[in-house]
Amino acid sequence: MPSNLTLKAMNTIHRMILGVSGGRKGWEAGNMPVLELTTIGRKSGKPRSCMLTSPIQEGETIVIVASRGGDDFHPAWYLNLVDNPQVQVKYKGGPIKMMTARTATADERSRMWPIVEQRYKGYAGYQKRTDREIPLIILN
Repeated sequence: MPSNLTLKAMNTIHRMILGVSGGRKGWEAGNMPVLELTTIGRKSGKPRSCMLTSPIQEGETIVIVASRGGDDFHPAWYLNLVDNPQVQVKYKGGPIKMMTARTATADERSRMWPIVEQRYKGYAGYQKRTDREIPLIILN
């Protein structure tokens, strides 16, 4: 499982690629679009941003995965949006949009999870590494 330091380093490197390329590179990873998600820290009350991929987009709706590489606990950004579902999303380098986040229902997840696994095989491995059900988050 990736450590907090590894995850922060990956986000820093990703942001550096975006910065060095003037935003021309870095908005796609693993054949999926990339977004910057900003939540409000549930403890600090401060904005917290991270770079994430989106395996599913349905119209204006964007789906992200709270996998944390198959770790046994949820990523901090997920816990933040559970406490405060109002988030900012910068999608594929476009303008920042205010969106509402929510965890997919059991029916939504059962429909979408096979699509998620098909788009990025790593997610199936992540789910096998942990007993927790990896949440899918719907942004709209």
